[in-house]
Amino acid sequence: MFSLIPTAYAAGKAAGQPGMLEQLLPLILIIVVFYVFLILPQQKQKKKHKEFIESLKRGDKIITSSGIYGTIVKVGERDLTIEVSDGVNLKITKSSVAARQ
Repeated sequence: MFSLIPTAYAAGKAAGQPGMLEQLLPLILIIVVFYVFLILPQQKQKKKHKEFIESLKRGDKIITSSGIYGTIVKVGERDLTIEVSDGVNLKITKSSVAARQ
């Protein structure tokens, strides 16, 4: 009996149990898919927006993320001053600019 149990146990473990690589493969695949479809496009979009922000100059007509239309009057290091109406200026952060008009 003692010789039969280890043989049966060893045969069951080799035939029925997946190896470590087979167990980790689905997890690795999920991480790769998550990176390719979620993280990579977000990084590209962030880089594109940063380049857009750096290209802004005085006189550009812009739309903020909150929907305010204005013309850039002054460009600072981290902020912009925009004119939304005659004599009405707003100081906003550069990151709040959504698009050009």
